[in-house]
Amino acid sequence: MELKMISVIGAGAMGSGIAQVSAVAGYQVILQDISDAALDRAKAAINKSLGKMVEKKKMTESDKDETVSRIELTTDMEKACRSADLLIEAVFENLELKRKMFSDFDKFCKPEAIIGSNTSALPITEIASRTKRGDKIIGIHFMNPVPLMKGVEIIPAQLTSDDTVSVVLEYIKKIGKEHIMAVDYAGFIVSRLLDVLMNEAVKLVQEGNKPEEIDKAMVLCAGHPMGPCKLLDLVGAEIAMHGMETMARDFGEFYKPHALLKKRVLAGLLGQKTGKGFYDYQ
Repeated sequence: MELKMISVIGAGAMGSGIAQVSAVAGYQVILQDISDAALDRAKAAINKSLGKMVEKKKMTESDKDETVSRIELTTDMEKACRSADLLIEAVFENLELKRKMFSDFDKFCKPEAIIGSNTSALPITEIASRTKRGDKIIGIHFMNPVPLMKGVEIIPAQLTSDDTVSVVLEYIKKIGKEHIMAVDYAGFIVSRLLDVLMNEAVKLVQEGNKPEEIDKAMVLCAGHPMGPCKLLDLVGAEIAMHGMETMARDFGEFYKPHALLKKRVLAGLLGQKTGKGFYDYQ
């Protein structure tokens, strides 16, 4: 199957990034969200990101204009589904929401369309269980920020066909990314490791360690490019919390999100997206 149209459902940071890299690679893209305001923010973010590429001479102004012209914005989910050769869902990390949406995708997408989820932790087989096309459901977990991060986790579900995997791997190659194959358990590889690290960093803060010192320790002593507190601010505290809750459900108490992490989420200290987390971004 040759992919021509990529539909992305959800125009947040991840969805807009996926739309951008797909359009840069030459695909026609539909970016859908229920909110016109979210679509406006996504359009501005894509233009800003592509503008930086022009400044760095990674593309011309003409290339930028052509890329933007390949992205259609819409609030009409049925239209986005009908057009898709590959649909990628990139909405809030909530299992019941995703299962409901995948049930709708199954109804509206053409029979041969592949449906992927950008979930960071929810098992793909659970999401796919509401569809009648288990062979065409797959996890496609991009990293944040999408245009800059090279790796993408690919997670086949229990019924995902080899043909579906092959088509998606070709798409990943065409958009200039490298794939990592992961087994379909909660958290996969990346979130399974990183969420535990970030949760432990929250415990260290609760015990009196300063976020700056924790981050400095991991950068200087462990060779990490970014410390776990700063990474948590980038990812979003609520994303890590939901990932930990999913893993705790499947793997036990060791993976429970720390009480301070929950408090910070309730207080709106999510990180960069709210302007304040362990660091101030306002």
